[in-house]
Parts: sequence; C-alpha cells; structure tokens
Amino acid sequence: MVDKKKRLQLIHGILFVALFACSAFYISGSPVFKYLSLSPLIIGIALGMMYGNTLKKNMPDEWLPGITFSSKKLLRLAIILYGFRLTFQNIISVGLSAIIVDLIVIAGTLGLGLLLGKILKIDKEIALLTGTGSAICGAAAVLGMESVLNNKAHKTAIAVSTVVIFGTLSMFLYPVLYRNGVFNLTPEQWGLYTGATVHEVAHVVGASNPMGEHISEVAVIVKMIRVIFLAPVLLFFAFIFGRSKYTGEEGGKTMKIAIPWFAFGFIAVIGFNSLNLLPQSMVEGINYIDTFLLTMAMTALGMETHLRKFKEAGLKPFILALILFIWLIFGGYFIVKYIPF
Repeated sequence: MVDKKKRLQLIHGILFVALFACSAFYISGSPVFKYLSLSPLIIGIALGMMYGNTLKKNMPDEWLPGITFSSKKLLRLAIILYGFRLTFQNIISVGLSAIIVDLIVIAGTLGLGLLLGKILKIDKEIALLTGTGSAICGAAAVLGMESVLNNKAHKTAIAVSTVVIFGTLSMFLYPVLYRNGVFNLTPEQWGLYTGATVHEVAHVVGASNPMGEHISEVAVIVKMIRVIFLAPVLLFFAFIFGRSKYTGEEGGKTMKIAIPWFAFGFIAVIGFNSLNLLPQSMVEGINYIDTFLLTMAMTALGMETHLRKFKEAGLKPFILALILFIWLIFGGYFIVKYIPF
C-alpha cells in the first residue's frame, strides 16, 4: 500500500512537470519565439525557474521525487533517443574534413574552457558544463554532462543560460558576417564553419537558412556530426572525473567510475537509425517525443534552481562563455580557412 502511494506521488510529480513542458511547447510555437529559434527546452527551463523561485513553496513535498525523476531518469532516456536524429551516413556525406574540423573545434573549446575556468577561478563543474555546451550542442550537451557529473541543478542552469545567450547571438551574427563578406570563405566552407561553431542545432538552422539552401544543408550535417561526439566526450570525462570510493579494512581503496551507460545507448540508436528500418514518419514522431522529454528534464532542472545561485556565481561564467564565443568565431574561421585537409 505504501509503495502504491509512493508510485502515485511520483506520477503526480512527473505529470506536473509534463504540464509545464506542454506550456513550453505551446509558447515556442508563437511567431516571436519561432523567429528567435528558441526551442521548448529553453522555454521549459525558464518556466521551471520562474515557478521554482516563486510558487514552489506551495507545491506538495510528495511531488518532489517526480521532479527529480524527470531531471535524472527521463533525461538519460532523452539523450539515448536523441540518436534518432543522426545516422552514420551523415558523416560519410560530408567527408573527412568535417570530422577533423569538428574534432579540433571540440577539443579546442573544451581545453580552453577548462583552462579559463582555472584562470578565472570558476567552479570546475560550471566550467566543464559551459565548455561542453559551447563545444558540442548547447543545452542538450550540458544536460548530458550533467548526468555524468551529477552536479547541483543551479550549475546546469547557469551553463545553459550562457550557451543560450551566445548561441542566439550567433544566429543573428553569422548571416551578417556572410552578407558583408567579412570572412573569405566558399559556400561549402561557410556551411562547414557555421555547423562547426554555432552552439545549438536550432541556432545552426536559424543562422544558415538566410545563407542559402546548400550552405544550410552542409551546416546541419556538420552540426549533427558534432552531436555524435557527445558520447565519447561523456565517456572520457566520466573516466577523468570518476568518483573514488574508499572501502575495506586498513584504509584500502577502490576506484568506482561513474560510467554514463546512456552514452552507449545513444551510439546504439544512431547505428540502428542508420539501417533505415523505421519509416521516416515514425522517426519524426520519436524525435518529437524526445524533444518533449528533454523539455521535461530542462523544466525540472529549472524548478530545482534558485536565482540566488546565479548571484553567488557572479559574472565569471558569462565571461568564460563570452571568450569561448569569440574563440568559436575567429578560431573556427582560421581552422576552416587555413588548416589543410
């Protein structure tokens, strides 16, 4: 009887988060938010933070496990299903040069993020979350790394806010750079450059569409290749930041690595999707459900975030994100333009 009651309370909490996610989907469909390419994920975390810092005290405590479940368990499932957006054929279609550029951009951004984090004396987890979001795929990458680190919700919210701000700026800046010929790049190079350096998938679409269909196609594929690298990056940092667990008599110790098994599921789903066994309509439906689950996870994280944590973190995380933004613009250009492949 007790277990049944707990399950009902868990379900109530999950449904409560789902209600906010539905609201985020509805709001994201308005013309203003469509123009800004703000996905339901971003709106979801904003709604969650608004509720978490105002009315959450009136919410029944019994619903809290449902919020935690949404921000942890549902998140891992959503990352796995994210693989249905990708195929290994995407990689082949753009060639080896795109893979090399993505690798250099990802490694450079992550390395620079961690280095600047030390210089600016920023919390290591915030620096890594911000660097991962800038390097790979914005909010989705931050959520993936959050599952590896098991960090406090406010750190995830801070990192997400930085990549959203500068990803949105990228969406408006890149077409201006293209139209004014600021960078001397061919159309193929523009697609490669945009896909390799803009934060969110939605922002890549928004930035590349004004440049033309050919540039947009290349940019999106290059961006999705960056997304594929999310799995190995998570595995790498799971090993680096694996938690030590001390057990046994006489101070013996064993090392326990927090392996993100969902990363293997992510790769397995990409492999399955590459076989083209499911009709496109079903894949689109899965992607829609996946976006909803990601929105629920973001909303739940927002509910667990207190704005005072932003004040405590100060401006340093945003300075870090700004420097990474500048690196992606100019460093990405030199990588695409001058490194021979």
